[in-house]
Amino acid sequence: MSRQKQGGEETMMSSLNETIEREEREELEKEGGGSGSHSSLKSLLWHGGSAYDAWFSCASNQVAQVLLTLPYSFSQLGMLSGIILQIFYGILGSWTAYLISILYIEYRTRKEKENVSFKNHVIQWFEVLDGLLGPYWKAVGLAFNCTFLLFGSVIQLIACASNIYYINDHLDKRTWTYIFGACCATTVFIPSFHNYRIWSFLGLAMTTYTAWYLTIAALLHGQVENVSHTGPNKLVLYFTGATNILYTFGGHAVTVEIMHAMWKPQKFKYIYLFATLYVFTLTLPSAIAVYWAFGDQLLDHSNAFSLLPRSGWRDAGVILMLIHQFITFGFACTPLYFVWEKVIGMHDTKSICLRALARLPVVIPIWFLAIIFPFFGPINSAVGALLVSFTVYIIPASAHMLTYKSASARQNAAEKLPVFIPNWTVMFVVNAFVVVWVFVVGFGFGGWASMTNFIKQVDTFGLFAKCYQCPPKISASNHTATLHH
Repeated sequence: MSRQKQGGEETMMSSLNETIEREEREELEKEGGGSGSHSSLKSLLWHGGSAYDAWFSCASNQVAQVLLTLPYSFSQLGMLSGIILQIFYGILGSWTAYLISILYIEYRTRKEKENVSFKNHVIQWFEVLDGLLGPYWKAVGLAFNCTFLLFGSVIQLIACASNIYYINDHLDKRTWTYIFGACCATTVFIPSFHNYRIWSFLGLAMTTYTAWYLTIAALLHGQVENVSHTGPNKLVLYFTGATNILYTFGGHAVTVEIMHAMWKPQKFKYIYLFATLYVFTLTLPSAIAVYWAFGDQLLDHSNAFSLLPRSGWRDAGVILMLIHQFITFGFACTPLYFVWEKVIGMHDTKSICLRALARLPVVIPIWFLAIIFPFFGPINSAVGALLVSFTVYIIPASAHMLTYKSASARQNAAEKLPVFIPNWTVMFVVNAFVVVWVFVVGFGFGGWASMTNFIKQVDTFGLFAKCYQCPPKISASNHTATLHH
């Protein structure tokens, strides 16, 4: 009986692979018209769908602007808690990404049996929830995912303005937000996650440089005079920092879209874990080194660039992070573009220019929100507590338990249990732990702390702050007097 079941699973997977590969070949042939060399170059740079592409997309999407706020989180948490929570939430995030991949395969396998074609349709997380659990879950998934992606895009714009200010402070951060909002709007021309191959590779290379620049620069700078490491000393700060780390490993809002862009999506299962392991080599050394060097000064500097001395190396890191934040803006916005296209009936349109024009209304509210709430570190924590906790952890774990609650669903599951989970009881216990932990610690305590901190920033700096956490400018006369002294 078990052999027959295993043979049936392999047949379903083989059929799914053949369908996807046939659709991919047809799409490549359609896109690659023209000379063979032009077609192969376009395929190499533009049309990615391998497991490596998915790995680059997942790793690149995890370490954007959060890389610059993790030292700030360490100053709130203390060194030991910062390290432990990074590893803990990295593992937790990899687990729920695995659950999402299983649910995607389950949904797609069921639809393939019904002869549903996804040739001109990108499957999204809310559609998976709808197909497996019904319209109420679709509404919940859509609301949380879209809100998370909306504020994720807002954070990228805020980060762009915050970073460029350290190279050119002739313009205030609000003005830079206007400029980068216009630049990031060009992502409307990138059709789907198939077309992020070269961008994902470059994005990860850029954050790798920046992470090791932060590490080496902090070590060479050494500890500041009378450095202190008092964290954690307030519960509000502790849970604010914890939710920022929870947000760090929460790139799941685009997981289904990345999977759908793969030629063999069932290979995704452990890709997010491998991406997270690489991300640890970037986030842990940089956060530890910067916090060691500057200590409690980071409590008032949510962007790590602000404390490091100006140099060509730092400017290079700033510029590379700016480019990467443009890429990450595209990552966060592309699923929103898909949702909007489906709402207005433009998702099947072949013309890139028509689709780009239809997508523009999505960018405008993102631009506006970035100008209203320019609070770089605190907004990360608020998004982590109120949105990521549900989108990334609670909803996937709950959905997996409900999808396989019946014996027949477990028996006919498209994917078997992982080798390290002996039976379904253990699977349910692990998922229940994720739901309870994140709801109580992430959403409960984290929501209280992050909103307290966020409201404090609004009270201190006000909405539409012109230059959040900008150092006071020294006038020319004062500067001359200082030099004479």
